[in-house]
Amino acid sequence: MRLRDKVAIITGAGRGIGQATAVKFATEGAKVVVCDLDPETIKETVEMCKETRGDAMGYVADVRDIESLESMVAATVAKWGRVDCLVNNAGIVADAQMKNMSEDQFDSVIEINLKGVFNCTKAVVNTMLAQQSGVILNASSIVGLHGNFGQTNYAASKFGVIGMVKTWARELGRKGIRANAVCPGFVTTSILGTIPERVLRALEEKVPLGRLGKPEEIANTFAWLASDEASYINGAVIEVSGGLTI
Repeated sequence: MRLRDKVAIITGAGRGIGQATAVKFATEGAKVVVCDLDPETIKETVEMCKETRGDAMGYVADVRDIESLESMVAATVAKWGRVDCLVNNAGIVADAQMKNMSEDQFDSVIEINLKGVFNCTKAVVNTMLAQQSGVILNASSIVGLHGNFGQTNYAASKFGVIGMVKTWARELGRKGIRANAVCPGFVTTSILGTIPERVLRALEEKVPLGRLGKPEEIANTFAWLASDEASYINGAVIEVSGGLTI
C-alpha cells in the first residue's frame, strides 16, 4: 500500500472526486480526515473508507473559516500525530457569462475555490514545517488552463490555485514539502448537473478517449502524487482529461 500510515486531510470529501479520493487514500493505507460541510455525506464517506479496512474520521469545517480549519488540524495531530498530505479539493461553481455575472457569483466562487485553498494550506503548513515533510495537492481544472464559456469566476479561481502551487513549490520545497496541482477534465460528478445533456455528449465526442472521466481516475492521480513514488514531483500541473485539450 503506497500510503501506509500517512495522514491525509481531504476537503470537499463528502461526494464526487473528494469522496473517491478519500476512499482511494484509505485503500492505500492512509489515515484520512474527511472534511466537508454536510455531516451526512461526511458520515457516508467515512463508512466507505472503513469498509476498505482503512482508518478515517470526519470533520465538519468550512474552508472560509480559518478557525474551524485550525481546529481540524489540531484534532488531526492530537489523534494521529502529524499531517502528511492536504488535498485542497473543495469547490463550487456559479456559472454565467461575464456580462451577466453578479458580484455575489464572482465573490462566492473566489472565496471558496481560491481563498479556501489558501486558508486550508495556511492552517496546515506549520505542522508540515515542523515535520520537515508534507504534500500539498490543489484541485485545479482544465478550465484553469484554457478558460471556458460562462466560467469567468471558476477559471480565475482554478488558474489562481496553480499560481499558489508554483509559489509554494519554491517556498516550501527546501523544507521537505512538495506542492502540485491536478487539472481534471470533465468528470462524471454532480458538478456537471448544470450542463445540458447535449453539451455533455458534445464534450464526450471531443475527448480522444471518447468518454468523460471517472472520479476514481482523478483520485488515483492524487494518491500517486501523495506517495513517495512521486518524491521528485514538485510544482507540477498534471492534466487528467483524456486528452480533451489536445
